[in-house]
Amino acid sequence: MKNKWLIIALVVVVIMMLFSLFVISVLKSLFSDTDETSHSEGVGLVEVKGIILDPQETVKQLQALRKNEKVKAVVLRIDSPGGVVGPSQEIHDAVKKLNMKKKVVVSMGSLAASGGYYIAVPATKIFANPGTITGSIGVLMKFSNMEGLMDKIGMKAFTLKAGKYKDVGSPVRPMTKEERAMLQSVIDSTHGQFVKAVAEGRKLPVEQVRALANGRIYSGEQALALKLVDRLGTLQDAVEEAGRLGGIKGEPEIVRPPKKKKVFLDLLVESAAEKISSFAVQDKGVSVNYEMNGNYGY
Repeated sequence: MKNKWLIIALVVVVIMMLFSLFVISVLKSLFSDTDETSHSEGVGLVEVKGIILDPQETVKQLQALRKNEKVKAVVLRIDSPGGVVGPSQEIHDAVKKLNMKKKVVVSMGSLAASGGYYIAVPATKIFANPGTITGSIGVLMKFSNMEGLMDKIGMKAFTLKAGKYKDVGSPVRPMTKEERAMLQSVIDSTHGQFVKAVAEGRKLPVEQVRALANGRIYSGEQALALKLVDRLGTLQDAVEEAGRLGGIKGEPEIVRPPKKKKVFLDLLVESAAEKISSFAVQDKGVSVNYEMNGNYGY
């Protein structure tokens, strides 16, 4: 009987140890910030999809590939309508820095416009599909005015401020000429930065880029004729070109950078942040759309 209870106790201990190892393994996989990467030489691949709002994950991936000695060149796959100015500039600078050490080849998907094009221009070569929508070199700041609606329903709004321009863009009053001129100067400055970045990245005269930078979109075929992209081709074509530029013989292996794994808490935080941002934007009367014809962005 004594041996029987001893065996049962040992079994329970073993089961508890196995369960503990299982829990540790699950927690480690959930909270780990990295994915497995290749140990052989190859071409790195970073993907930018959707509206550009937060640059941190993309910049982190680009930095990881820059430091990985096994990665001989990098392909940046873009499928984005653009986004906020600051984040677009941060990714642009990270691509530029990476391209100084390793060749970067951009592969445009269905859409790489505005900020999506801005982050592409520092690359060594840009591939687009014939039907890719790109270009849209411009900046937009969009406001709404609800003064007429509030008058109809009998509502009045009052603002206390310290600072002449603190409530610029308020949806409850008309914008003054002075405020409009101030905002236009910001837009013009940011637009000039976009033009300069394209001219530098594409090695084109500033005036030539300025003539194209009127917000117009172009197909990949049109962009090629205007020297906004280098070649028409698929993602695979871009990978093969990156392999060639990186000195890799044969078909290059794809090396994916470490990628942060989102846990349930991350999703809750992101959802709350999006809601807060939405409320803040609505309070200012500004459109929440950050795409080609959205709020203040590329």
